[in-house]
Amino acid sequence: MTAEANTVKMFTTTWCGFCKGTKRYLDSKGVAYDEIDIEEFPEYGERIEKETGFRTVPTLEIGGKLYVNPSRKEMDSLLQL
Repeated sequence: MTAEANTVKMFTTTWCGFCKGTKRYLDSKGVAYDEIDIEEFPEYGERIEKETGFRTVPTLEIGGKLYVNPSRKEMDSLLQL
């Protein structure tokens, strides 16, 4: 994997239960990520909606591509876990 492919950004909100579960899962796998709250930085929510058609969290950005609420299986595959 390239350095860019290893870069994970996680777009969240403070009240999102699915976000908390995804963070726990990534933490358990030792995956580092940058967390960005789309309520604090609404421009990211706008970008997610423009690119995916949804303003849904959690959305992960892996290798420059957005994945809306990915399953554990999808995350494992994308991150080669």
